Amino acid sequence: MEKPYLLHFATPGTRVSPFDVNMAYDAGWNAVIPYAEVGLADIAGFTQDAIFSRGPKGVKRTGIFIGGRDAILATDMLDAAHRAMVPPFEVSVFADPSGAYTTAAAMIAKVEQALAQVHGTTLDGRQVVVFGGTGPVGMTAAVLAAQAGARVTIPGHDGLARASEAVDLLNGRFGVDIQAADAGSDTAKHALLAQAEVVLATAKAGVQVLGAAHLGRATALLAAADINAVPPAGVEGIGVMDDAAPLPTAAGKAVGIGPLAIGNVKYKVQQGLLQKMLAAEKPLYLGFPECLDEARLHAA
Repeated sequence: MEKPYLLHFATPGTRVSPFDVNMAYDAGWNAVIPYAEVGLADIAGFTQDAIFSRGPKGVKRTGIFIGGRDAILATDMLDAAHRAMVPPFEVSVFADPSGAYTTAAAMIAKVEQALAQVHGTTLDGRQVVVFGGTGPVGMTAAVLAAQAGARVTIPGHDGLARASEAVDLLNGRFGVDIQAADAGSDTAKHALLAQAEVVLATAKAGVQVLGAAHLGRATALLAAADINAVPPAGVEGIGVMDDAAPLPTAAGKAVGIGPLAIGNVKYKVQQGLLQKMLAAEKPLYLGFPECLDEARLHAA
């Protein structure tokens, strides 16, 4: 009898995400086993517990999914799990804390698509401002944009302190050059938007980071993307289903990308990678760079 496909779902938090459990079953995994309060110090032992009990053939039907809410911690846990493997006892591992990696990847892929199709350009060299950039989606999107060659700024709505802390962490961990800025006043936002070519809105649901008065100053803006599906929109004028639609609140030729356009790609990315784990002959290690590769396929 063939062994079942088992996905061991580890989170540093107190519970795993029902969303991710549903996604894994729908992707074809036979069982998804949840484990809470598995942190960086635990993941190596956890991984070796998972790999040694099934034999070299059984490990091909075994996987590990890393959740949680911390984008940096999830990458560190993915790396630690990879180092804990003992070939041929080696399984695929997929990290996606609170959907941050797949959501950020989908956002960047849709922005790249809009820039190419509408403006004939890429992210390389573009001025990108990530509002809500101290959260897991914003931090991931900022790194992905910077790795694509963009000049990225994370502004702080409450001053420089938290934004600077996030930027220092990202620059040190991923070798990028993201800048921090103060966006605690309309004057400060206007100064940022005067140069911004791409805006990524990744703030909490129901929080509007940019209104029409701000966007009217954004004369260089080419594209704005918003992951907020809860009214009001994070960027005023972006509809939930907009997919490179003209942004009427902005000056110039900016287009908007709404949360459902991003979410549709995010769903396909997570489903696609979970299915690739099932089919893989060799172990896969899936973090946010691999999520972006997958997102670019689905955005196209």
